Amino acid sequence: MQFQNKNILIIGASSGIGLELVHLLSSEGANVFAASRSRSERWPGSVRYIELDVTLETGILSDALPAELHGFVYCVGNINLKPFSRISENELIADFKLNVVGAALSIQQALKPLKNATAASIVLVSSVAARTGMAYHASIAASKAAIEGLAISLAAELSGSQIRVNVVAPSLTDTPLASKLLNTPEKIEASAKRHPIGRYGSPQDISTAIRFLLSTESSWITGQVIPIDGGMSNLKTTF
Repeated sequence: MQFQNKNILIIGASSGIGLELVHLLSSEGANVFAASRSRSERWPGSVRYIELDVTLETGILSDALPAELHGFVYCVGNINLKPFSRISENELIADFKLNVVGAALSIQQALKPLKNATAASIVLVSSVAARTGMAYHASIAASKAAIEGLAISLAAELSGSQIRVNVVAPSLTDTPLASKLLNTPEKIEASAKRHPIGRYGSPQDISTAIRFLLSTESSWITGQVIPIDGGMSNLKTTF
């Protein structure tokens, strides 16, 4: 199996994309370390749980991780949509702290075991909104764009340690986080139509892409932002 005896840390592992990834990697033999604010009853029994709130304290990671860490995934996020004129300073700071500062500090804590492993991989999660102008997305787009900048810089800095760093940028995905955007038949239909491929995303769409970036199959890919968005970011199918 591709991930047999590989140690993978997934932060934000209790639902949505992170939960799907836990199951996918566990089924392929990975030793999954799942970090989140609460334990999920839906995790396989083999999962190692790390209680973690990235907005409060990430220092506990260094003591909770194994000596070698082959993969790091940061699936933490939020969807804070509102008119720009109504976004408060506290909301801007909170979004940035959750998406960017939390990721950066978590990577710092995991850096030693990542360097100890052979050819480790870091995958961060951005959003289609970071590069595609969307109304009411100013705060989330700003913080996710910063995630992309962080990843590209780290990809250069860590390349000498054989650590790859990449980003996936999903569009709307059917997760608990997006439930308010998909809670009526009308919203479901409209969301599907906005994507050239004719549907919105599933957690499996994103988790399989992350799995690829963690695997040796992508060993020559680093410093990339990969849209997983049904064509939304660069295809125009209506005139």
